[in-house]
Amino acid sequence: MDELTEAFRALGDPTRLRILRLIGEARLNVSEVVSLVGVAQSSVSHHLTRLKALDLIREERQGGFTYYSLAIDEKAPLWPLIKLARGAEDEHGDKARLTELLHRREDVHTLNEKLLEPGQSWRLWSAALSSLLPPLDVVDFGCGTGVLTVELARWARHVTAIDRSGAALIKAKAEAARQGHTNITFLEADLHALPLPDASVDLVVVSQSLHHVDSIEHVLAEGARLLKPGGKMVVLELLPHDEEWVLARLGHQHLGFDPEAVREAMVAVGIDAHEVFPAPRDAASPFKAFLLTGTRARKTTTRRHRSTEERARP
Repeated sequence: MDELTEAFRALGDPTRLRILRLIGEARLNVSEVVSLVGVAQSSVSHHLTRLKALDLIREERQGGFTYYSLAIDEKAPLWPLIKLARGAEDEHGDKARLTELLHRREDVHTLNEKLLEPGQSWRLWSAALSSLLPPLDVVDFGCGTGVLTVELARWARHVTAIDRSGAALIKAKAEAARQGHTNITFLEADLHALPLPDASVDLVVVSQSLHHVDSIEHVLAEGARLLKPGGKMVVLELLPHDEEWVLARLGHQHLGFDPEAVREAMVAVGIDAHEVFPAPRDAASPFKAFLLTGTRARKTTTRRHRSTEERARP
């Protein structure tokens, strides 16, 4: 009874009730709450502390910000209070401002592509692609919104752009159409098992995709399978880092990689991996990159890759 009494007392403040309702709809940081309810940050922080003391909300650090989210669900004794808050009249227009704020938030795929400064990425790609001459048939593993895909399409004979996100592919298609590229095929698929024929492409590009997959070995093996003998693979990835917020917010499965481990994984699937190209150091960013290039062995390797037909069998 004391817990319930204290909860009613705490939620008797209209501003605190508005904050709880907003956090019940979306995960927000302090600055976002301030912009939504229009009161001083010190006041917002006080209200958040009271709500946290009641175990109604939780906080977690991500990317230099503290985010607050609802800490209870439908089974909690205090859940009826959340329902009442959500159903209360929105006389301040909080929900409309929240909708606008969420629309302004950076798209996850766009943010992933911005983890590395353009200067880092494009200098590395220039080093990798300068020795390649068109026309080539290319596969872009994990194309996202198509930033790199459209660049590849400028000189490639054909590009197959693959991503597991249908929403990202819609944006990639729109960008390709805007730039007038007609030599791109978009494919929604899992990089671990692709419905593409063996030995069918000249170049496999894996740009900042391995940190999203469960098994880099399986994905690299798929890339090796698709390459013609003598075909090339280019891998750009993040070096090890401590930014754990990317796991929940951006869906990363790995916090970067040791370049030598990736090189060994490429060799294991039949790719003669060459020199590692490190990214220029930038103390302002926690994300650093490396680039590996390799060539598909012309002879059969000791590790035999199953053909498309074999992988389709139960």
